[in-house]
Amino acid sequence: MSDAIKHECGIALIRLLKPIEFYKKKYGTPFYGINKMYLMMEKQHNRGQDGAGFASVKFDTKPGDRYISRVRSNEQQPIQDVFAKINERLNSVLQENPDKVDDLDWQIRNMPYVGNVFLGHVRYGTFGKNSIESVHPFLRQNNWKHKNLIVAGNFNMTNSNEMLEELIELGQHPKENTDTVTVMEKIGHFLDDEVLDLYYKFKQEGISKKDASPRIAKELNVQKILKRASKNWDGGYAMAGLMGHGDAFVLRDPAGIRPAYYYKDDEVVVVASERPVIQTVFDVDINDVHEIERAHALIIKKDGEVKLEQVMKQLPRKACSFERIYFSRGSDAAIYEERKNLGKYILPKVLDTVNHDISNTVFSYIPNTAETSFFGLTEAAEEYLNERKLKTILEGDKNISADKLSEILSERPRIEKIAIKDAKLRTFIADDNSRDDLVAHVYDVTYGVVKPTDNLVIIDDSIVRGTTLKKSIIKILDRLNPKKIVIVSSAPQIRYPDCYGIDMARLEEFIAFKAALDLLKETGQEHKLKEVYDKCIASKDDENPENFVKEIYAPFTADQISDKIAEMLKTEEINTEVKIIFQSIENLHKACPENLGDWYFTGNYPTNGGMKVVNRAFVNFYEGKKERAY
Repeated sequence: MSDAIKHECGIALIRLLKPIEFYKKKYGTPFYGINKMYLMMEKQHNRGQDGAGFASVKFDTKPGDRYISRVRSNEQQPIQDVFAKINERLNSVLQENPDKVDDLDWQIRNMPYVGNVFLGHVRYGTFGKNSIESVHPFLRQNNWKHKNLIVAGNFNMTNSNEMLEELIELGQHPKENTDTVTVMEKIGHFLDDEVLDLYYKFKQEGISKKDASPRIAKELNVQKILKRASKNWDGGYAMAGLMGHGDAFVLRDPAGIRPAYYYKDDEVVVVASERPVIQTVFDVDINDVHEIERAHALIIKKDGEVKLEQVMKQLPRKACSFERIYFSRGSDAAIYEERKNLGKYILPKVLDTVNHDISNTVFSYIPNTAETSFFGLTEAAEEYLNERKLKTILEGDKNISADKLSEILSERPRIEKIAIKDAKLRTFIADDNSRDDLVAHVYDVTYGVVKPTDNLVIIDDSIVRGTTLKKSIIKILDRLNPKKIVIVSSAPQIRYPDCYGIDMARLEEFIAFKAALDLLKETGQEHKLKEVYDKCIASKDDENPENFVKEIYAPFTADQISDKIAEMLKTEEINTEVKIIFQSIENLHKACPENLGDWYFTGNYPTNGGMKVVNRAFVNFYEGKKERAY
């Protein structure tokens, strides 16, 4: 994606099912869980670089001994910083107690971070500040072991304000109005209730307070707690949590918007946001890694029992298609194939745009994450050429000369590395002209491979704002003096805000929305803006609202909007003809059949909260408010 946007987060959870002594004997270290957690988080660093956090819970400690450890960082390289701090702390303990280097029992009892269950998080800040207080995991402390709660998630809630009001109605006084704190306090409230109910139950049975503690741990109903806490949540989420006595859970939203995968054997239970992370770190087959079912929670009890239990009513599956297009690493077998198909399916549009003149067309890609869809595009071009060669040869019968046959067979798609991203350039000069000039040099180009008679086809993952295209990419491609520049988006036009974890919040930032506004003005339909605004205002309290913003795009075809985008991105100094091509919704679904979450393209939000957000976003735009709609 040439336009940088912040998105997603990553979660990692490891539960050791054997005593720590087992891992020391088999793998040579009591730090097996910590080492694996480092790999799990590092393999997901693509999902968040604003912050990272790690927490562990140690089982069966004596009263007064520390059993919860947590470390967080919002440094420039937060994962490395987190584990540098852990390593420094562990080494200092051993240096202070040199006689305990081989005393495993002492290490288990006294060393921080050496635990039985671990929770890790990498964060992109899509909501709230990037202070250390905003970095997960969050900790809700209590002197009762069972009431301690650690939470980390990949999520965004559309109804945070309503959730805050619910907490106030429950008698709480939350310290912050962020969805993370609100979610944690909601779970914590019902965790407190459940613990107290069990405590009074055992008290009536004549069980002492001390003896009640292990009974509470055994009978605590995590499914019931999550069901009560999540009753009115609206958003996309994969929510992970640890309780002080050792229970753990990962809860997935009813539409399956945010991803979560798990693996279990007789040694570990593992959860991550991406499947290949588990495959790589634990060297397991793809078929052994399973997706957590939407509206279900993977619950791991302190005694090692593992259950997948339904918590909420399921909505139709709408897993985020942007995971497949861009966000997740392409090392997942299915995602790799899907990205190739995104390139393959858009070739017919490309051929029409270059008049099927492959001999005079150079294919390339920007940025590196578009490489896989580029492979699909060029493989499809190769197949097209092979079919054309065969047809030409057959039509020539026996009259084709050897030279002509050699010429036909030698034709190949022209594939080149056209753009190279330079080291990050600092825009240290404040005025806009200087900044724009620096931005224009973010990429460098390869000279000498594009002729003035060539079409230059460049594929990108998606086009959000078009800023980098306008200020940098199209300008540098124009230096090569091609006949035509064709920018190909492997994703459809982004028309609507996301409210489930991607930082695409304001309508007026989208180039597709700007293009629709220009077209409304040019066709004398600006009155539609007021009509849509009035409908959005009138529907703000509706329980089941519809997306009225669709009416802004309705008068125009996708091609009309694409052509207007091309016109807007071509500045006066650009001499070459510029064409913009977007993927169709139909081909997106064909390429990614299991991930049909497409609200940012279609406006079909899977939750009522999403519908409310898009209408609020339009109201903010119309009223000139530069703020988020959620």
